Amino acid sequence: MIVRGFLSHLYEKGLSKTSVARALAAVRSLYRWLAQEGVVEQNPASLVSTPKLPKKLPRVPTIEEMNGVLDGKMPEVAAFPERDRLMFELLYGCGIRNSELIGINVDDIRVSAEAILIRGKGKKERYVPFGDAVRGALSAYLPARQRVLAETKKMNAALLINQRGGRLTTRSVGRIVKKIAVAKGLPPDVHPHTLRHAFGTHMLEEGADLRAIQEMLGHERLSTTQRYTQLSMKHVMHVYDETHPRAK
Repeated sequence: MIVRGFLSHLYEKGLSKTSVARALAAVRSLYRWLAQEGVVEQNPASLVSTPKLPKKLPRVPTIEEMNGVLDGKMPEVAAFPERDRLMFELLYGCGIRNSELIGINVDDIRVSAEAILIRGKGKKERYVPFGDAVRGALSAYLPARQRVLAETKKMNAALLINQRGGRLTTRSVGRIVKKIAVAKGLPPDVHPHTLRHAFGTHMLEEGADLRAIQEMLGHERLSTTQRYTQLSMKHVMHVYDETHPRAK
């Protein structure tokens, strides 16, 4: 009752649910330490539910912004421009996860079928189609990849490699994506998953079927994919507000 009263007091002071949840976590930590020291027998704060926080939808770059990143040369900060362009084309053009990206092997590319074998969550496999942009990026990157492997005298099945000939890590991908995105004018909170969100949102905005998007993204449940309808609706409302004469 005391802990709940404390949380009610915080709400009355105008604190947000996020701030109240943070305060509750601090109280729980305090009681956990007191229990370890033998001062109290149990943690009363553990019986109080954490405030349900609203799900924040990620900010998705527009189609124009993504074209601005991918059109033209890679910026000077790109240490391996051929690879980095392919990385962006795969993340945005195929909607794959960061972990799926680094798991792609050269043999997973089915050029004639214009599809890539992707190993997703729970070791589930799926084929994801790719278009001319990915094909062009592949054509430019594969010879450069071969040169790196020859220079480093290494053998590697991985599609995306670093300049030492090793397979890229998810951390490296995140760092590269952020650096290039910022250099191309996108906000610094861009990460690989942002490009995946952009893929789903833009596909939906352009009229793609939700089930098809679910299949390409590798979502087990359609409800997960349906989040993109919320993202798309925000875009629709923005367009309406900006363009409809009765909305002004």
